[in-house]
Amino acid sequence: MIEDLSHHATEQRNPNSHELDQMSALEIVSLMSREDHMVMSAVDVALPALARLVEGCAERMSDGGRLFYVGAGTSGRLGMLDAAECPPTFGTPPELVQAVLAGGPQAFLKAVEHAEDDPEAGAAELRSRGLNARDIVVGISASGRTPFVLGALQAARQLGALTASIYCNAAGALGQAAEIPVLLAVGPEVLTGSTRLKAGTATKIALNMITTGTMVRMGKVLGNMMVDLTPTCKKLVQRSVRILAESSGLSWDVAEGLLAAADGDLRVATVMAKGGVALPEARSLLEGSGSVREALQRVKG
Repeated sequence: MIEDLSHHATEQRNPNSHELDQMSALEIVSLMSREDHMVMSAVDVALPALARLVEGCAERMSDGGRLFYVGAGTSGRLGMLDAAECPPTFGTPPELVQAVLAGGPQAFLKAVEHAEDDPEAGAAELRSRGLNARDIVVGISASGRTPFVLGALQAARQLGALTASIYCNAAGALGQAAEIPVLLAVGPEVLTGSTRLKAGTATKIALNMITTGTMVRMGKVLGNMMVDLTPTCKKLVQRSVRILAESSGLSWDVAEGLLAAADGDLRVATVMAKGGVALPEARSLLEGSGSVREALQRVKG
């Protein structure tokens, strides 16, 4: 029997868009803009839960844990996007933040039919990656009922991992499936059932907060500067030089030379510049947590 989802908020018709197909282009984008303004209100309500999740992630990842995003369709693709941005932004190894997408990586570009309907597949994928009690699993599902995600969360709880869920329907099963439920109640979509819209936007904002907040708490940021970035292209090399110059008061040329002497490691160059220490000592000071601020405090101490 096919389940009736009409009571789910993300499947209901939005009364403001009943005449969507008769609107002008300006009316359509204006309506979508008004609806998108509701997204931040939904995220604001979820801030305490998001903060709890950030603290949990920082604690476990500092102890060797990993963060796994699990989702299907748009939800899974958003997880993949956020995970992919962590290595260049925060200098993290690719395995630290991972995304598990129903149907595998190929489902990022083309939907894999029925992949989201298999709860055991989600659980099996996590087990194949060696999930353990130090890890964190965040299940993402706008509907709050995706079997692939629910199966993954059940397996994660059995293994003792910290579990969280991001969902947009208050009645969704994900509310009870995780230790830290994050409800983003954005309401019905402008295009009925198209959760790539408000639900997707709210989810992307939440994921931004989770990884950024976690990395800040782990010491990978100095002030509001990404001092642990990986300069993998010309733009990021230039950004590294600019960050070093701005944070230490050095000229561009001096900062560029110091960064080269540190083999492109912005953390090391920053400790050298702000701590007034040589390369070997800067590297020694960063051993352990890798936090630039902690290393600089040790210099002053």
